[in-house]
Amino acid sequence: MADKLKVQSKRELRRRRHVRTRISGTTERPRLTVCKSNKNTVAQIIDDLKGATIAYSTTATIAGAAKMKKTDAAKELGKAIAAAAKEKGITTVVFDRNRYIYHGRVRAVAEGAREGGLEF
Repeated sequence: MADKLKVQSKRELRRRRHVRTRISGTTERPRLTVCKSNKNTVAQIIDDLKGATIAYSTTATIAGAAKMKKTDAAKELGKAIAAAAKEKGITTVVFDRNRYIYHGRVRAVAEGAREGGLEF
């Protein structure tokens, strides 16, 4: 009976959750994507039609982020990317959580971006 149970690895589960094929950004409404590593979190605003990155920010560039909790630094990252987007004249985006579940740092980036004035 135990042989019939299929155990999936974390990598396989993340691959199944990946939604990039269903989400695309346009010039009017670009894609806000989040990537995270063990140390930093990265946020980018991308126009998929042109294939260009409009705005980019990471927790490594935020002052004092090294002494914050990762979720607090991610929230500041969301505010920073929202400010960079407003400088470029962007107010609405499509949120791409990039295979990560909407929890922790990913959620903090989204909340920070909303507080910064971006609409999803």
